Amino acid sequence: MAATRPRTSQKTALFTESVIREMTRLALQHGAVNLSQGFPDFPAPDFIKDAARAAIQDNNNQYSVTWGAKPLRDAIAADLTRRYGRHVDPDTQVTVCCGATETMIATLLAIVDPGDEIVVFEPFYENYGPDSILSGAVPKYVPLHPPRARHEDWWFDADDLARAFSNRTRAVIINTPNNPTGKVFTRAELSAIAAECQKWGAIAITDEIYEHIVFDAAEHVPMAMIDGMADRTVTINSTSKTFSVTGWRVGWAVAPPDIAPAIRKVHDFLTVGAATPLQAAAAAALSTGATYFPELRASYQARRDRLLGILDGAGFEPFVPRGAYYIMAGIDAFGVPDDRAFAEYLVAEVGVACVPASSFFRPHAAVKNLVRFCFCKSAETLTAAGERFARGLRPAEIPQAASRNS
Repeated sequence: MAATRPRTSQKTALFTESVIREMTRLALQHGAVNLSQGFPDFPAPDFIKDAARAAIQDNNNQYSVTWGAKPLRDAIAADLTRRYGRHVDPDTQVTVCCGATETMIATLLAIVDPGDEIVVFEPFYENYGPDSILSGAVPKYVPLHPPRARHEDWWFDADDLARAFSNRTRAVIINTPNNPTGKVFTRAELSAIAAECQKWGAIAITDEIYEHIVFDAAEHVPMAMIDGMADRTVTINSTSKTFSVTGWRVGWAVAPPDIAPAIRKVHDFLTVGAATPLQAAAAAALSTGATYFPELRASYQARRDRLLGILDGAGFEPFVPRGAYYIMAGIDAFGVPDDRAFAEYLVAEVGVACVPASSFFRPHAAVKNLVRFCFCKSAETLTAAGERFARGLRPAEIPQAASRNS
């Protein structure tokens, strides 16, 4: 009898590898300017690097408490109290994980049973799809519609929101400021979502890792500060975007005391704990970074405006983001009916990498006319992208080139 071949789990066949990370690999392969993956190519601030070196030198190199070193949990709680007047108990509410990515899947595994429904705004950060599958959740999508005018924000329809909730809804995922759209959810929008959560007994899971990166008159409003939501919101954050250390993987969840223990249990058996010396550095950064945040916003607004000008000049139709560090741009002017083919053409023939926006929609979605660029890059990198667009982006040649590369 022939040997039976081993197989992998059926759920892994339901999602692909990250398209974002794939585009970075293609950028490296073609020597392209990488405006696809959202990691800064400039140095992190000295104060957080100095704190990490000091922690290692002081022999903070062994396991910390599984759910986070006490100094970091204290710093997270103190930071929220200082900025929002929100009381957080660091001993019963804060769980430190290996980045916001692990925090999200640990949270979903902790609160969702197979078959439960979760509400997801679409387009969504691409991890939320596989996270739903791995946790056994059934996603219910609420469309985010593009701005009606250039300087307006993405928006959702109240009827679509109401239809997405039911007595099977366990949670809603909100990412504000939003990746990939740059949307900043308003207080009124969050209040509408909160009303549905309270009506149906759902938990709000808010990914707020870009909270310090908002532009113009936009204001970041934490969901936990909306009336009635403190005891039903899990707030996720991290050091990655705020302090330009995406490779450190130090994130956390702030949850009600009756929810946090479940997150801690799942986190313990997923990864045990985040890197101890980097937790010490994160604690120092949160405690000393108050004057840093306005400078961070100003520097990113300048980068945003720079890339908007570059994309306008190259013939794209960019939407102006109100937060985070991404720009969604329309490609209708180039006459290419497929965003993936266009992105592959751009990285191979022009030398600039972006992300086809279809990766931020459910499988087989009809949206194929958008791409995402990131602007968490140095002035030199943005200049290089502009130069390559100027000498290499020839709309008449794109359909044929895209066809060859697809």
